[in-house]
Amino acid sequence: MASCTNILLGPLGGGRSPWLGHTCGVCPYCATHRENLCDRPIFTGHGRDGGFATHTVADAAYAFALDGFDDPIAAAPLLCAGLIGWRSLKLAGEAHRIGLYGFGAAAHIIAQVCRWQGREVYAFTQPDDTAAQAHALSLGARWAGGSDQSPPEPLDAAILFAPVGGLVPVALGAVAKGGRVVCGGIHMSDIPRFPYRLLWQERQILSVANLTRQDAVEFLQLAPCAGVRTTTTVYPLARVNEALADLRTGRFQGAAVLVPD
Repeated sequence: MASCTNILLGPLGGGRSPWLGHTCGVCPYCATHRENLCDRPIFTGHGRDGGFATHTVADAAYAFALDGFDDPIAAAPLLCAGLIGWRSLKLAGEAHRIGLYGFGAAAHIIAQVCRWQGREVYAFTQPDDTAAQAHALSLGARWAGGSDQSPPEPLDAAILFAPVGGLVPVALGAVAKGGRVVCGGIHMSDIPRFPYRLLWQERQILSVANLTRQDAVEFLQLAPCAGVRTTTTVYPLARVNEALADLRTGRFQGAAVLVPD
């Protein structure tokens, strides 16, 4: 039996495995440092059981210490929303004015990172969601409004966390020449037809797929330095359907955290 030489100990009792739980290491993507696109990945809670268990088996190479975060409830959103948000922000490049479409679990974390980095955040919510807009402003957003509104200034990049394909042409119309629109979700409704003029002048549309271990190393070191504080609503695992319904209707701010019964 192979021995594990990088045991992770800490205030939360050990390492935590994010969505990406294992990659093959030999496919063309893994061989070129793009393990997030691995042909034979295993995902925590999908290909490997235990995402919501009190005890689980994890590949030590894909488990990370949560130094600087003593509360497991507060730390939980970092491993999914935080990591996907971080990879999305990396794809946005050096953009100074960042638009975040959909201000939920990922956006409320990345807004704090952007503020720490000296960027400007423009938050877009559902048109009537004044609670989410107030939450964005409380976290340092320069402006917050509905997705049916235009930002006060052209954006350098936009990140779409809302899985709404119709927001892609909206975001393209909001970014300046050379701007990027990053789609941060796994799923999205169909993108409607739009005129080429929205894409012209070297605007780009990018999608995010999973994460790499390097993304996790970078973000989990950065988050404590940036003073990231998550906003959470806790649900027992037995009430998962209620949590999903509340998520769809925007009944809470930040992230929902499921806790084993």
